[in-house]
Amino acid sequence: MPLQAEKGIRNMRADLATQVDLLHADGQRVVVRVSSSSGGVLISALGEAPGAEQAEDRALARLQQRLANPTAPAPVQKISSQPSLAPVAVEPAPEPASEPTPEPEDWSEELTAVEMELQRLNWDRSKEGQYLQRAFGHSSRSRLVRYGDLVAYLKALRILEPPLEPTAAALPLLRPALLKTSDELLGQLAWGAEEGRAFLVEHFSQTSRQQLSDAQLQEFNQSLQQLLLNAPSPQTA
Repeated sequence: MPLQAEKGIRNMRADLATQVDLLHADGQRVVVRVSSSSGGVLISALGEAPGAEQAEDRALARLQQRLANPTAPAPVQKISSQPSLAPVAVEPAPEPASEPTPEPEDWSEELTAVEMELQRLNWDRSKEGQYLQRAFGHSSRSRLVRYGDLVAYLKALRILEPPLEPTAAALPLLRPALLKTSDELLGQLAWGAEEGRAFLVEHFSQTSRQQLSDAQLQEFNQSLQQLLLNAPSPQTA
């Protein structure tokens, strides 16, 4: 469960309000963000380690360095009652046509971007859990153990506009599920690689499903479903 805690930090000024957030946890790593606010300015630092305490210690050390050296580049954000509408992270590069997106070692940038999008939508942990349950079948972000699922989650949040309840929000297009569905539809049509490639070339000007965007892949599946619906039954064939 995500952690919210208020605590003091050694060697820091007494007027700094410090907050610790557990952004991600799985069987291999924990990502923690430590934030301090003073005079309407929020300064944050991330820490990643196999355990929560180690991750927090690393985040605290980075935050202390930034506070001690205010001229160094650091993620500084003005605190405002109005949520920011601008994304805080660069959009991930599109996946290659022939290979799946490689999973990076550090997910902290994407996890921080998710946190900022949730703030923009004014969703607390309960509302986030409702959306995750609808989209992924579980209510905890820590169970997003595939990088592709985390990226899909972030992309879905970025296109949502507040005010919006999680029960009515559009769900992300999950590429593995779309590919599995198209495999099943191609099997029901008894199509081999040649038939599928010819259909792609004719309707999408591509030779592989991996060259399609998520939206095009969904359209491809809908086209296959329509072919199945229009196919004659065994009794009328």
